Amino acid sequence: MNKISVYIIAYNEVEKIESAINSVLWADEIILVDSHSTDGTTEKATSMGAKVVQVDFKGFGDLRIQGVNACQYNWIFSLDADERCTPEARDEILTVINDVNAHDVYFMPRKNFFMGRWIKNSGWYPNYRQPQLFRKNTLQYHDDAVHEGYTINSDKPAGYLTKAIWQMPFNDLGEVMHKANRYSTLGVEKLAEKNKKTSMGRSLSRAVWVFVKHYIFKRGFLDGWPGFVIALGNFYGTYFRYAKYYEKKMQWKLPESPPLERE
Repeated sequence: MNKISVYIIAYNEVEKIESAINSVLWADEIILVDSHSTDGTTEKATSMGAKVVQVDFKGFGDLRIQGVNACQYNWIFSLDADERCTPEARDEILTVINDVNAHDVYFMPRKNFFMGRWIKNSGWYPNYRQPQLFRKNTLQYHDDAVHEGYTINSDKPAGYLTKAIWQMPFNDLGEVMHKANRYSTLGVEKLAEKNKKTSMGRSLSRAVWVFVKHYIFKRGFLDGWPGFVIALGNFYGTYFRYAKYYEKKMQWKLPESPPLERE
């Protein structure tokens, strides 16, 4: 029977890491790729049998590269701290890795839960983010700060599993705003690399388009208030990604304030 490694990237995820690890205790190896958490995440992971690898945060692409490098087995399953493997997904994974005709790389569907419900629209299902099951050396992550790309190094086409894992991307509305702010900052680097044209007006128009795309074209309106919040969060993140990029290009300066003395 072939063995499998699981790697999980995390930073200060003590409220989520136990459930994530519990869902992959069936794996032969669990690696936690941590960026120096201070809330007890690493201690919790270690107590559950995971191997902790500390990596200075240089971007999510680098974290995934380091995670893959830390895995010792030929098959690798990528799981985030806010994701949970289901029994059905576990059984499908174990069947695939022991199939002599298996593909080298697989995408997995994800069921996202937000505001107490499964989000079936808004572009959130089946939500094939990136390959999550693959043989070592057949998937190469790009060194991107956020929304990391990848290259598949295989003559075989990518496969698609049918059993979904779960994702709980936000604990609350505050985390929606926090992630939109953090990811918009990280996204500035990508825009700079592409030398994108922008202005405050362009930032707004792009954000409006993203809202319309998620709420109308991806049928977020069918998800009720959660669909509206998701579209609004995408509006917020997109607007500030481009606005922060414009701010960086403009390098606005405050007026000088020389010392004032009594005349």
